[in-house]
Amino acid sequence: MRALLLLTLMSTTHLSPAQTALIDTLHAIIRSQPEATVAVAVRDPVTTTEMSLRADTVFHAASTMKVPVMIEAYRRAAKGELSLEHKLTVKNAFRSIVDGSPYSIEDDSDDAIYERLGEDMTFRELIHQMMTVSSNLATNLLIDYLVADSIQRTVDRLGAPGMRVLRGVEDLKAYERRLNNRTTARALATLLEHLRRGTAVSPAADSAMVSTMLLSKFDEMIPAGLPADVRVANKTGWITRIHHDAAIVLPPEDKAYVLVILIRDVEDHAASAALGARIARAVHAALRPPTH
Repeated sequence: MRALLLLTLMSTTHLSPAQTALIDTLHAIIRSQPEATVAVAVRDPVTTTEMSLRADTVFHAASTMKVPVMIEAYRRAAKGELSLEHKLTVKNAFRSIVDGSPYSIEDDSDDAIYERLGEDMTFRELIHQMMTVSSNLATNLLIDYLVADSIQRTVDRLGAPGMRVLRGVEDLKAYERRLNNRTTARALATLLEHLRRGTAVSPAADSAMVSTMLLSKFDEMIPAGLPADVRVANKTGWITRIHHDAAIVLPPEDKAYVLVILIRDVEDHAASAALGARIARAVHAALRPPTH
């Protein structure tokens, strides 16, 4: 079982007792939910730990693919190719990547945006809705403008080819043909590590993106496992039997670290959230043990 966990320390080839204990703890937690397939990635500058469990196992990305959509928008803004104050007309009409046939968003966590159909919203507003309430409509409007191939080229340049952005949300014809957005824990951790370091676009742009992620309304997984004074800039993603959380964790008066948890094959949403929270709690205790 331990062979599934690749633990690389940037400063030494030997595991500390605390790191070995973390490996054992994670395996015990995951074994408690035997039907689950779980991937975990950690990037911590304080302990110089890079830890990955099932680092390159491919998962349906669900809404975690909204992270590179945001990065691409900010990259284009930094290049002067668009302004974040540029406006797009809100519409609920999109084209399948399979045959160009029309479809619309039927299921969304953002009700408010539908009250603005026919109105204009800025890129900044759409990004906010996409990242804080995981708006599918805002996401598709952004992808329509930015184009999936351009988003993917940026992902590849950042060294995260395990993230594949093929299309917008709810393209059922594409889904039926398994033409899905997908990711690995390693890829998501790489993108978030760029954001943490300020190397995704620029220090100012990356700080703005992290600030938006800090406003996420979904806190049932990684944030739920952490102490109340720890801030979390996260992006969740879920569909049937898929439940992810990818975060930059900001402990008080300490450097931030990256934590990615990908889970599939758990039917009950609350159960997968609780599993992820237990993993987050164990990782945080190992990386930032109480000082008292």
